[in-house]
Amino acid sequence: MQKLLQDVGFGKNLQRLRKSHNLSQYDMASKMELLGRPMSRAQYAHIEQGIRNLYISDLMLFKEILDVDYADFFEPLTYD
Repeated sequence: MQKLLQDVGFGKNLQRLRKSHNLSQYDMASKMELLGRPMSRAQYAHIEQGIRNLYISDLMLFKEILDVDYADFFEPLTYD
């Protein structure tokens, strides 16, 4: 199974999308598990922080849970 190497932008966008859906990190990890992908809250948090790379299948499930386009995960960030 292939992993995606992420940069800082992906995790920040994932966090932004999660928060816009009023979901906690625990909610995301629980939804991943319900969809057949065991993931702890800490593992999920490490993806948002850019510490842990993710599987392509994780990205597909994030898209399904958040009901967004793939492009939303890769939008440029503005740093204030």
